[in-house]
Amino acid sequence: MSVLARSVRALLGPGLVLIMLPGQAALASPGRATPTKPAAEPAAGECAAMPVPVVPGAERQVAACLADLTTAGTVADGHTDPADWAGLTPAGAHNPSGVPGLQIDGYFPDTSTGNTTHGWQHDAQFVIRLPERWTGGLVVSGSPGVREQYANDFAISDWVLARGYAFAATDKGNVGTAFYRDGRLPGDAIVEWNDRLTQLTRAARAVVHQRYGTAPRRTYAAGLSNGGYLVRWQLEHHPELYDGGVDWEGTLWRAGGPNLLTFLPATLRSYPRYAATGDPAAYADLLAAGFPPDSAFLWDYHYRVYWDLTQRIYREELDPRYDGPTEAGTPFCAPGTPACDADYEYAQRPPAVRAAVSRIALTGRIQRPLITLHGTLDALLPISRDSDVYAALVRARHADRIFRYYRVEGGNHVDGLFDVYPDRLRPILPCFRSAFTALTEWVNQGVAPPASRTLARPPAGDLANVCALDK
Repeated sequence: MSVLARSVRALLGPGLVLIMLPGQAALASPGRATPTKPAAEPAAGECAAMPVPVVPGAERQVAACLADLTTAGTVADGHTDPADWAGLTPAGAHNPSGVPGLQIDGYFPDTSTGNTTHGWQHDAQFVIRLPERWTGGLVVSGSPGVREQYANDFAISDWVLARGYAFAATDKGNVGTAFYRDGRLPGDAIVEWNDRLTQLTRAARAVVHQRYGTAPRRTYAAGLSNGGYLVRWQLEHHPELYDGGVDWEGTLWRAGGPNLLTFLPATLRSYPRYAATGDPAAYADLLAAGFPPDSAFLWDYHYRVYWDLTQRIYREELDPRYDGPTEAGTPFCAPGTPACDADYEYAQRPPAVRAAVSRIALTGRIQRPLITLHGTLDALLPISRDSDVYAALVRARHADRIFRYYRVEGGNHVDGLFDVYPDRLRPILPCFRSAFTALTEWVNQGVAPPASRTLARPPAGDLANVCALDK
């Protein structure tokens, strides 16, 4: 699979394979490599001598003692799905390996069936990993985009497991580009995302206590994109469960804006004119929507892969009446087409739409230390409409003493595109790892991280693996 095709999956998730060729639209075809595991396996090592914890509230769980809980081992033995995390990280990233321990896969009771992993056809799936050499902490995460529970395995799980943390992740309770079908009321599917991470955190803390004989000394939330949104929401609403979090380009929802539905329609209206003629007015509209001029080389890709689909499926989730019985609008419709998402005007929609967004909105009222990272060339969630705004919300709530915000120069929404544009972009993955280290030192030792700042893109060096927060 090409780098561009892998990057597509960062948004769409593993339900579709998209093949992207220069100058062509995305062509979708069904296909994925579904893991054949988990299955009960003969126990080995220290893992064999320990009783298997019971996941509180789980409807189903399957445990396996593994010689290596990282992707170096789980790809080979079927305890992860590489399609879940394809495109999210740069090809040159170095990951640790050789972490033995116990993996528990399962699901909580749920009525939706979009997640077909393991042939279960059951949402609210989770994975919990318990290393033999535990250092007392737990990291929990929700999947980015509309992906499944293994989406953070390479970016987060491998790295924290190697540092002795237990790890748990959820599919958020619904998956795939038709996630909006879950629930009865507008916003229900996204509301469930937050509920499922809360549920998993409580369950994982109990599992850690059963496994190691003591509760985790520290519990951290970490995630990217929609997973970053979950980190923000959890630290605003459930500080009793966490000691801190790292938010990697979390999605911002505000009932009064900005949000995806306030800036994407203008982008869909203006980009085709700009691409066809270089119309200065259309170009100005794209800048006014929040996309920095330096990101223009990414616009065509994002128009074909991200902008249109994102607008339609999230608008369907929060404002399904806009297009009547049509489901998620008409792809790439021209302005003037009936119920076209390019003509969508969030400010003109009925109050019920803002009420739906308010159910999932963020306030900035964090109650535990939070580090936010965002790329200056994010061409899906433009930094000026997202994390810049969230940082201002945190300051307005007088919570900036427990907040750090690092703007990553050259960072884009998915690190996989660095492999296509290594001379223009910068991966955020190593900055996330530096931020996580800084967070733990902040919480455990009282060592405050460097002040919030823009992290300049180094002119050279190993950008896929090195990022200093103080430079």
